[in-house]
Amino acid sequence: MNNKNLNEFFECLGYEFEDLNLITEALTHKSYTREINNERLEFLGDAVLDLVVGEFLFFEFPNSEEGILSKLRAALVNEASFTKLANEICLGKFIYLSPAEEHNNGRIKPSILSNAFEAVMGALYLEAGLEKVREISLGLIHKAFPEINPEKLLKDYKTTLQEITQAHFGCTPEYRLLSSKGPDHKKEFEIGVVINDKVYSSAKGHSKKVAQQNAAKEAIEILKKELNL
Repeated sequence: MNNKNLNEFFECLGYEFEDLNLITEALTHKSYTREINNERLEFLGDAVLDLVVGEFLFFEFPNSEEGILSKLRAALVNEASFTKLANEICLGKFIYLSPAEEHNNGRIKPSILSNAFEAVMGALYLEAGLEKVREISLGLIHKAFPEINPEKLLKDYKTTLQEITQAHFGCTPEYRLLSSKGPDHKKEFEIGVVINDKVYSSAKGHSKKVAQQNAAKEAIEILKKELNL
């Protein structure tokens, strides 16, 4: 990647790196070269983003219990979420990939985009500190997720699953009630995700909506392994 392309990336990111070797490492997928890759920076970025998002939620929802905060963080700190944030800065365009990975649509693979986003945030932390990571990552989160609350965020699992099934199976998932038990005021529902008449996952929740969201999340994880996403 030449300096012109790096400058374009800096404009998308909203920050210009002084250490070009650092950001080059963050943008280098392991398929590109044996000398360097972004896996170590990805490890660091994951930890930094976990802290930044956890801190943000702690102050944003002062009356929420730990369980709700954990669910919110899990909805924001994951591959699907980081892929959205990566797309906000057109990250796929700037990643160094091998020709084979390029041919395999690596620039739009959620795993590659998500990992590269974490690596960029890790590099940003090393060069500019936590405050700059906070500024950029939270700005992107607010753009990608205009309404940050449990119901809206968890709906993203269903949206993501539908996008996957439409792309790979040409159908939308069906949510089937498998069981319900307990008294009316404390009922527990089990919902199964059915794709092409096959039950891919099931999950429970104290409402059908929550159970559907949980089941969609499980189905996404299964499909990522099955389809090598």
